[in-house]
Amino acid sequence: MEAVTRNFFLCLSKNNWLNQVARKRGSGIVTGKIIAGIDFPNSVQIIKELNRKGLSTTVDHLGEFVHSKETAIDRTKEAIETIETIAREKLDSHISVKMTSLGLDIDRDLVIRNMTSILDTAEKHGVMVTIDMEDEPRCEQTLELFKQLRESYSCVSTVLQAYLYRTEQDLKKLSVLKPFLRLVKGAYKEPATVAYPDKKDVDDNYKKLIRQSLEYGLYTAVATHDDEMIGYTKELAEKLKIPNDQFEFQMLYGMRSKTQMELVEQGYKMRVYVPYGRDWYGYFMRRLAERPANISFAFKGLVKK
Repeated sequence: MEAVTRNFFLCLSKNNWLNQVARKRGSGIVTGKIIAGIDFPNSVQIIKELNRKGLSTTVDHLGEFVHSKETAIDRTKEAIETIETIAREKLDSHISVKMTSLGLDIDRDLVIRNMTSILDTAEKHGVMVTIDMEDEPRCEQTLELFKQLRESYSCVSTVLQAYLYRTEQDLKKLSVLKPFLRLVKGAYKEPATVAYPDKKDVDDNYKKLIRQSLEYGLYTAVATHDDEMIGYTKELAEKLKIPNDQFEFQMLYGMRSKTQMELVEQGYKMRVYVPYGRDWYGYFMRRLAERPANISFAFKGLVKK
């Protein structure tokens, strides 16, 4: 049943007609519920409120698979402006970017130029930029770009997905760079040739990756809503004597807000992934596909006052 639910929401995420309808008519419904605003200036007050509660954030301008150079450059300028706003407003926030939004499917040199512009600004202001991971066909390119950029910048991080067979080896190779890593289960529909098809195998691999990342001495972001994974991370950190400043938990804006505050009160670093922009529909459907419990969390977030 879980596989059917996952495939259903992944299928919906790729429906162009529904994406267009959601973009034109649905932003007002979800603003302040699962996205912070239609643009970054309209999201600042929500981020400030999260910061006042002791929650850090990472912000993401929704949208991917850009196919024009001009749009990729516009996305780059928007990311730079977001970093400058974070610095000016003294927000406790990182920024997340997708390589496809910056021209990955157009030209590798274009992505490098765009990321260099973003990271020059980020380095100046001390704002971490996380390169989000996308679908498996783009995984190798994304990691190669990350490794190249990491040679020149300390303020760049990336994401590894537990459902891919390759990830354990990717983690081992990246560990020499001592990066900030976000670990996730994975949200794209992938064939069994490259990804674990069974939830139990994904969960087991996720636990393995959390342990290995911490044992490598990497700053590790455990991005999950899963109580089992949260409990595992806490117990593991205590067992291995890992200090709280070597890892953090990450969750999505609008989901499990009570649990987020409980983690803060327990002394853990808690970072909220805060998306903004009109292209929220595909993002939202993939979050629902990740885990059935997210459907309940999302519904509660949408109906709360």
